[in-house]
Amino acid sequence: MPPSSTATSPSHPYEALTPDVVMDALASVGLYGDGRLMALSSYENRVYQIHLEDGSAVVAKFYRPGRWSEAQILEEHAFAAELMAAEIPVVGPLVLADRTLHAFAGFAFSVSPSRGGRAPELDDFEVLEWIGRFLARIHTVGAARPFVHRPALDLQSFGTASRDWLLAHDKIPLDVQGTWQAACTDALDLIAASAMETRATGSFDTEPLQFIRLHGDCHPGNILWTPTERPGGGPHFVDLDDARSGPAVQDLWMLLSGDRRQRTAQLSGLLDGYEQFRAFDRRELALIEPLRTLRLIHYSAWLARRWADPIFPINFPWFGSSDYWKGQVDMLHEQIEAMQEPPLVV
Repeated sequence: MPPSSTATSPSHPYEALTPDVVMDALASVGLYGDGRLMALSSYENRVYQIHLEDGSAVVAKFYRPGRWSEAQILEEHAFAAELMAAEIPVVGPLVLADRTLHAFAGFAFSVSPSRGGRAPELDDFEVLEWIGRFLARIHTVGAARPFVHRPALDLQSFGTASRDWLLAHDKIPLDVQGTWQAACTDALDLIAASAMETRATGSFDTEPLQFIRLHGDCHPGNILWTPTERPGGGPHFVDLDDARSGPAVQDLWMLLSGDRRQRTAQLSGLLDGYEQFRAFDRRELALIEPLRTLRLIHYSAWLARRWADPIFPINFPWFGSSDYWKGQVDMLHEQIEAMQEPPLVV
């Protein structure tokens, strides 16, 4: 059965985040809403679009208590500021009262401009090339200095720790626990043998892969596309909440979908744009399937860790059943096969 009523807290911190609290938080930084407030799609944090009395609109993000430290959030904000200073279309937080991070009623929050747009057409070569150019520029800024407080995307934090937490907290039904654990361990062993772990050892082709500051969660939903015939049209990158250090390919692979031929064509478009501004280490193409596998394992652990938040059982009612975990076993077996295939070549 899914993590159930015994795991659901009767008083989750976000239950105190009422519309009145949201509007009062904005008023505390000198922004006054006209009463229109809309919750945006976000599960990790709470994010609202709010229309102001002056006719403009902003987006307020209330950070999940206990997830990031103040130093880690401010480092994300500083990264966004660097990117915007380089004229890269990243939507970062506004500076209000000389700060980007604010506190109200026990919540940390930030306020950003509201930007419209739709998901990019990832079967359009010109769109892919355009996104690739901006990703290269993001990575050029990201490579200029390291993160100090934010973590790296690695095997331990995304894979091993996720597996161990799920097993230690009995989140997997007994009838499938053994097969899931075996498949997960086989997948992690393959990743450990890949280039993911050579950054520390330097043993991959004698030259270690470079870890740089990344967007970290660059899927199509975090790119807002506006018509290119308009001033400032094209992609706008949003939500740096998962910014981490990692290989550059992490910001590319989530934009790939379909069969191998389709993914190769999409990757070709992205890299055609990318390499106009920055060299790309082709060895990183071997990390695409290991990174996909880590995200698969981490996603299950993320859902289980967040189950006490009432919004999760409502939006993910299928999570946690034996059928869910059997499906995860099947996907892990597919990923094990994919990690043993030759990487994409462009």
